[in-house]
Amino acid sequence: MSAPAIETSGLVKIFGDNRAVDGVDLSVPAGTVYGLLGPNGAGKTTVVRILATLLRPDGGTATVFGNDVVRDADAVRGRVSLTGQYASVDEDLTGHENLVLLARLLGYRKPEARARAGQMLEAFGLTDAADRQVKKYSGGMRRRLDIGASILNTPDLLFLDEPTTGLDPRSRNQVWDIIRVVVANGTTVLLTTQYLDEADQLAGRIAVIDHGKVIAEGTPGQLKSSIGAGTVHVRLRDAAQRSAAERLLATSLAAAVTLEADPVALSARVDAGGSEQGAAELASRALAALAGAGIVVDDFSLGQPSLDEVFLALTEVRSA
Repeated sequence: MSAPAIETSGLVKIFGDNRAVDGVDLSVPAGTVYGLLGPNGAGKTTVVRILATLLRPDGGTATVFGNDVVRDADAVRGRVSLTGQYASVDEDLTGHENLVLLARLLGYRKPEARARAGQMLEAFGLTDAADRQVKKYSGGMRRRLDIGASILNTPDLLFLDEPTTGLDPRSRNQVWDIIRVVVANGTTVLLTTQYLDEADQLAGRIAVIDHGKVIAEGTPGQLKSSIGAGTVHVRLRDAAQRSAAERLLATSLAAAVTLEADPVALSARVDAGGSEQGAAELASRALAALAGAGIVVDDFSLGQPSLDEVFLALTEVRSA
């Protein structure tokens, strides 16, 4: 097995009275997308800034491809690239001019810089906008240009700090496709996001961070199974029967029932000792109980918990 791309042990960063990072342990496999998932202020960006050598830790250790981020900072910088939450390109320059400028700063000769800029613009679907000022780009176009700028020299490790914040669904999907291509070409990606579906779509493993601590870590499937074998979703024909349905479901499933915003919808997490078969049996029993009570169900399903449910369950446990 190859050495991890990133390893941290007891990582700490303190700002005044705030322990922004409070003993974080991570091990990120090379050649993968690893997600740091958490709300604003959880400590995700601070972890990235430490790993990218932009901040010195106040405790613990961190290495990138075996290089200590403090003692071997220059070696780390030679192998990483960072795309932050906001576009770092010059809005008054065109897309092509931005990439040529950055390529020249990276040591490319002028003809090579122009050629490399053209390659990036074509790869990211920006050729038609190459000679347009960046301030006239859409948000999705800016993010694609920003990521292109980050991989002019293909890095071994790319930090993507909330790369799709504020983008529309189509632009988000375009950025996701770019990330998949980058990883397929051998780059490791550390992705921070507060979008649970984004982590689910892209990351092979996820660390959930809250208040500077890792509160859970694993594959998306492991995290989902950690809070139960499934989630029952019910839609009723008559909203007036929801209270009765809630009581029956709570009894049949031995679980707390959530009343959804839709007045005819309810849901509940099913544990059954983590057994999918057991969860299915409980769900069948619940459906039979509803039918026996004359409660008409228009839709009934048992599915794996979403990452949204995982995060809410984990943070509920932590705050309790």
